[in-house]
Amino acid sequence: MSLDKKIWQNIPLSTVLVVLPIFLFFISFLIGRYPLSPPEVIIALLSKILPVKTASPAVYSIVWEIRLPRIIAALVVGSALSISGASFQGIFQNPLVSPDILGVTSGAGFGAALALLLSGSPFMVQLSAFCFGLIAVTLTYTIGSSFRGSKTLVMVLCGIAIAALFSAFISITKYLADPYDKLPAIVYWLMGSLSNTSLDDVYIVLIPMIIGFSVLLLIRWRINILSMGDEEAQSLGIDISRLRVVIIICCTLLTAAAVSISGIIGWVGLVIPHVTRMLVGPDYKKLLPATICTGGFFLLLVDDVARNLTQIEIPLGILTAIIGAPFFLYLLRKGNEGWS
Repeated sequence: MSLDKKIWQNIPLSTVLVVLPIFLFFISFLIGRYPLSPPEVIIALLSKILPVKTASPAVYSIVWEIRLPRIIAALVVGSALSISGASFQGIFQNPLVSPDILGVTSGAGFGAALALLLSGSPFMVQLSAFCFGLIAVTLTYTIGSSFRGSKTLVMVLCGIAIAALFSAFISITKYLADPYDKLPAIVYWLMGSLSNTSLDDVYIVLIPMIIGFSVLLLIRWRINILSMGDEEAQSLGIDISRLRVVIIICCTLLTAAAVSISGIIGWVGLVIPHVTRMLVGPDYKKLLPATICTGGFFLLLVDDVARNLTQIEIPLGILTAIIGAPFFLYLLRKGNEGWS
């Protein structure tokens, strides 16, 4: 065995999962329509902290106003969608569940489409998307709680119905929109993109993101109990109804906040938890932190490809579907080894 191979085998997997997004974070500053050198990026980043003069105002603008907000947003959105998908797959005991299972994505999409139709203000679009995402999940939970039977099954079915309802509202909004002005903006937003993201957008969703991430990480060991089934959880003295509500609220906050700044980006919350489960196993104490790293790394990598592959930027939702759908079929063919 070669020395290099021995070194790689001795590096803990957790270290690799943490280092990869950090490494890609710095690499992403260097690539784009206007390539930058590492010294230019470092000086521009330090210029707000230390009395260092940047090479040019253009470099400062590219680093702080264009690439930094986009890089941070990609990391945060990818992590939020991934940890939400992993949590939902645990509490619903279903590997096919994704963050939009309760209708939050469709609700947020309608909110954004409505705001684009009526005002077009970026702040109103973000606020409306976030609020309607919460409204959609509230409707799903309220209606689902009124039915008898298996709560998990009823909740999923209600989520599908609410998602279909808000999808119809989106279609109506697109039908009413001006085909030369409003409609292209709505369609582009629904395909998902981080091209117009600013640091202000990231600041707005910071509080719900921090709440969602913190609570899920603190109670992640309890998701292991829920994933074993309601009877086992009750026998261990867990209040499954209250715990499920807490997890749903956290995942809804994360997903609604993510969708409000990025648009609808599919497959991340479905595929990334599976990939991470294959790497670290099904234990949620390890799975959720690892999912945060892999989800952020994946979406940042996809965003780098989207803005550099062609002259015209490719919407993120298209790329994640092209990558995610075939890979998910591969996972189905491989079987559910990660769930055992």
